[in-house]
Amino acid sequence: MRVLSFLLALAVAAGLHLAGLVLVPGFPRLVDLVLIVVVLFARDGRVSTATLGGSAAGLVADALAGGPFGLHGFADTLVGYTAARVAQQLVVQRSSGVILVFTLASALQQALLAALAVLLLPAAELPAAPWMIAKAACTGIVGLLLAQSERLIAGRVASRRAERRTGLRG
Repeated sequence: MRVLSFLLALAVAAGLHLAGLVLVPGFPRLVDLVLIVVVLFARDGRVSTATLGGSAAGLVADALAGGPFGLHGFADTLVGYTAARVAQQLVVQRSSGVILVFTLASALQQALLAALAVLLLPAAELPAAPWMIAKAACTGIVGLLLAQSERLIAGRVASRRAERRTGLRG
């Protein structure tokens, strides 16, 4: 079930990425929806799942970006691994901690992509620093909103299950 929900979230993120690209041509410069899916699913602390999910999501991001294949795959794999390891060590519940996790994940991904581009591409074009900061901030905000929505929906589903199990409505 977890794999299906990950694949569905990844498909929705890819669809929203394409829709955002049609509506606002600079949309990928501001928000990385695929990275948000990776971090959302890595927050449960399962390293192997997060690493494989990051790899798959990174390859989807490579396909959406249209650039060299594998850069996002490598970066998102490391971000998924790192986010899962952090989730094993820390319990992040407050909004400030959640936004920090998503913002730092975006900053790590951008640093990895820049390093890979400089090392592997003959003519690396790096985004300007203000765009990198804006992308990290926007990804953090959208990640926070989605994490809060996920928590709210999970709470409602759990209460409905409890109502069905006990037969009480209140």
